[in-house]
Amino acid sequence: MINFKKVEQKEIKALAHLASKIWHEYWTIILTPEQIDYMVEKFQSEHAIQNQYENENYTYYFIQDNGENLGYFGISDKENYLFLSKLYISKDNRHKGIGAKAFEKIKQIAREKSYKSIQLTVNKYNKNTISAYNKWGFETIDSVVTDIGEGFVMDDYIMQYNLTP
Repeated sequence: MINFKKVEQKEIKALAHLASKIWHEYWTIILTPEQIDYMVEKFQSEHAIQNQYENENYTYYFIQDNGENLGYFGISDKENYLFLSKLYISKDNRHKGIGAKAFEKIKQIAREKSYKSIQLTVNKYNKNTISAYNKWGFETIDSVVTDIGEGFVMDDYIMQYNLTP
């Protein structure tokens, strides 16, 4: 049975390890190994996650089945919306409806916090993920190219899901 466990400070190392594993199995279809390594270090290393907890108002959840971490998601409170920063599921557990269950949990959290929408950024070439977000009711509201350093950029769509009361 799928459940969601809030990641505690003492579990950040395990989260960073899981993130590195998933990013290296997933992003090879779009990004170079060098960019994946750079992005993992910049956004999903122990230090980066710790900084997100302390300075960027992030909360992470493990996606679990019988205590096994199958994936994770990260959210951040913004002024007018909940930002879905990350939603990743390990390779062997994709296409089983787990992402949809995680999104239900994310919507529940957003409603509990009285947000009216959820926003995220998604790589413009990440067609399968964009398709899933569209299926879940997200709409593309903008696009952005962000310089992340070392000559790398993130070329993303900004998508939004409007919560109904």
